[in-house]
Amino acid sequence: MQMMTRDVLLERELEDDDDEDGDIVLENLEQRSVSGFGTLGSQQDFQTPEFEEFNGKPDSLFFNDGQRRIDFVLVYEDERRKETNKKGSNEKQRRKRQAYESNLMCDGLQLEATRSLLDDKLVFVKVHAPWEVLCTYAEIMHIKLPLKPNDLKTRSSAFDNFNWFTKVLQVDESIIKPEQEFFTAPFEKNRMNDFYIQDRDTFFNPATRSRIVYFILSRVNYQVVNNVKKFGINRLVSSGIYKAAFPLHDCNFSRQSEDLSCPNERYLLYREWAHPRSIYKKQPLDLISKEVCDPNIGGKIIMCPQCDKLCSFWNLSITCESSKKLCIFDSFGTLVFAVFMGVWVTLFLEFWKRRQAELEYEWDTVELQQEEQARPEYEAQCTHVVINEITQEEERVPFTTWGKCIRITLCASAVFFWILLIIASVIGIIVYRLSVFIVFSAKLPKNLNGTDPIQKYLTPQTATSITASLISFIIIMILNTIYEKVAIVITNFELPRTQTDYENSLTMKMFLFQFVNYYSSCFYIAFFKGKFVGYPGDPVYWLGKYRNEECDPGGCLLELTTQLTIIMGGKAIWNNIQEVLLPWIMNLIGRCRTVSGAEMRTPRWEQDYHLQPMGKLGLFYEYLEMIIQFGFVTLFVASFPLAPLLALVNNILEIRVDAWKLTTQYRRMVPEKAQDIGAWQPIMQGIAILAVVTNAMIIAFTSDMIPRLVYYWSFSVPPYGDHPHYTMEGYINNTLSYYRVADFRGRENPYTGLGNYTTCRYRDFRNPPGHPQEYKHNIYYWHVIAAKLAFIIVMEHVIYSVKFIISYTIPDVSKSTKSKIKREKYLTQKLLRENHLKDVTKNIGVIVEKMVEVVDNNLRPKVD
Repeated sequence: MQMMTRDVLLERELEDDDDEDGDIVLENLEQRSVSGFGTLGSQQDFQTPEFEEFNGKPDSLFFNDGQRRIDFVLVYEDERRKETNKKGSNEKQRRKRQAYESNLMCDGLQLEATRSLLDDKLVFVKVHAPWEVLCTYAEIMHIKLPLKPNDLKTRSSAFDNFNWFTKVLQVDESIIKPEQEFFTAPFEKNRMNDFYIQDRDTFFNPATRSRIVYFILSRVNYQVVNNVKKFGINRLVSSGIYKAAFPLHDCNFSRQSEDLSCPNERYLLYREWAHPRSIYKKQPLDLISKEVCDPNIGGKIIMCPQCDKLCSFWNLSITCESSKKLCIFDSFGTLVFAVFMGVWVTLFLEFWKRRQAELEYEWDTVELQQEEQARPEYEAQCTHVVINEITQEEERVPFTTWGKCIRITLCASAVFFWILLIIASVIGIIVYRLSVFIVFSAKLPKNLNGTDPIQKYLTPQTATSITASLISFIIIMILNTIYEKVAIVITNFELPRTQTDYENSLTMKMFLFQFVNYYSSCFYIAFFKGKFVGYPGDPVYWLGKYRNEECDPGGCLLELTTQLTIIMGGKAIWNNIQEVLLPWIMNLIGRCRTVSGAEMRTPRWEQDYHLQPMGKLGLFYEYLEMIIQFGFVTLFVASFPLAPLLALVNNILEIRVDAWKLTTQYRRMVPEKAQDIGAWQPIMQGIAILAVVTNAMIIAFTSDMIPRLVYYWSFSVPPYGDHPHYTMEGYINNTLSYYRVADFRGRENPYTGLGNYTTCRYRDFRNPPGHPQEYKHNIYYWHVIAAKLAFIIVMEHVIYSVKFIISYTIPDVSKSTKSKIKREKYLTQKLLRENHLKDVTKNIGVIVEKMVEVVDNNLRPKVD
């Protein structure tokens, strides 16, 4: 263990100053590099791992000696056995790899190499971190480890009476035993005796061991050129020097391990989490009016053309089927459900905060922000020396204040530019709608034929809406692929300091892109389409050429529902193809390529190598998928009340699909700790606030609820109406204005396909021809506008008041979790105080003994 001398020295240095920035770690790692490393040194400078033959144990998680656990696996292709051997480049790659592995060994890691049984060009380098390395870096990384078992008594609650029901939903504890709870504290080597160490082999669990090893792998350098250091396993993998780097699954997912020391966690997770039979269990986480369809009413109402020249007059009754569908969503129940969802989302977020606080404590991430190390990419760019305002000491930063301002300006400009491109694509879809509607209006039948079922459903508006929604979905998926790469490039240029800062910055950019990309077309249909169209004799034109499109006589709500259905459904199908089908096919192809070795008992590391890599941002896309879905469920629930139900079904299936994917198709991920869900929390809170406004405005401006209520209570009876009692009879006739056909002029003059008519109808609240203020908005219009504005104000204030009360009354952290946190802090402080007293007492005792010895020597009579 002579290699550990330097690690011990490093640990001694960090004991005196463990609050400095994380770049001290990288500096010390660099100081321990191989000498002569700038020119890759000579081969005699390198320490190389020993090659061992496979010992025939396919489930083993240890080196060939059966003692040292495999914490990570590196895979490379032996350049000397490549078919196309480019000596120059291959030699450089080999030397870089040898230098990197030598530095890993200098850093205290132990390596063992084994050649592949299926492809003799592949070499698997197994990495083991000894006890001393784990202890040293656990202190450097401020990892919390057990002090003592949790001794707080479990409080009974009102929900205990329902244990018989909730037990059905829980994981069987006889199969997956619950983990023992501990009070934890940041690890310190010099206080090792105070920690709950019963077995050195299990004190650091496999996830912690992999975190520590990955921390080292990410910071060890392999080349220095012109004082520029190149380091980290990520760069080596991306440059092809290594083909993969991953921690191991502990066993096969379909059967238990033959190794008695294996915990079989992957097999148990597959059975109790990923298997379809566990779909119901918790995760082990730890009035339309009928007048439209009446042939004596709707069948006799002739509507004005909705486009120029080619469009003709048409019967209102051809929208009968769409009006029937509209009544499903455009009802009073939708209003009640929208209010309920506004309250539900607040309850959801508040109870999530409580659950999050419990997980923060259970997973030891309560104070993670204070402990997080700087990213290696950040540390490598720290070339400017500045004075820290707090400590008044010198520290290294990657750029000056002016340089930081320039980077922020450039990044913000890039984000704004790409958002404008998204808006441009939406405008393109709108132009498509305006153009293709003219074609459908000219080609599709002008009147309803009861014997043709297609005519009942395929109106020009419906055909335009469906095709535009499909094209919009395809464009959204294409733009998503582009924007993901753009957001990563912008964030890398921004150079955040910690991994949390990096993920939060990337999260905000990605969500901003996705928000505009997914929701912009929905916002257009909900709040802009059919709102600024003018009237038949004076229509509004886009770009001076395209006549603005109108909604159906029943409004745009059905079209908005169609758009949401296609995007939500298409997105779910596409995501499953990407996340499940493609990896399964790739793994299947990989197995077919190695079919010649199918009968061989391959080791665990080789089996895992042929699985698909998860990717560094794997879980990021899972979060993004859920947040986009959360937006669809909350922002537009008034137009699509089925969205929450569909989202629930999708998520129940998604949990098991993801579980199957993670346990069977992907390599084991490198474990990372996070204090919370980061920037996703404020994003969800912002969506919840915006959802109240959007749903209120959808009900007010997109649905027909407010005009119907105004008609029922004000315009169906005197002084405005002729009916003796409140009724919806005559509502359709009241909402359709008259236009004199003789007033058509120029390009608005329509094609007369149904015959000669003196007047036609259009959807608006305007005075009829011959009125002193003809074609101006009538009194019904102003009553409706006032009612809509009043409705929005009242609904928003009521829901926001309820949300505030709920947020205030439900604490973010439960009482039991607070007690555990306080108990842990008390034990930590007590431990530190007692240890300090022991040290002082010990030192005083030594001093007293020496004083007594001196006094005794002075008083003892001398013997002549």
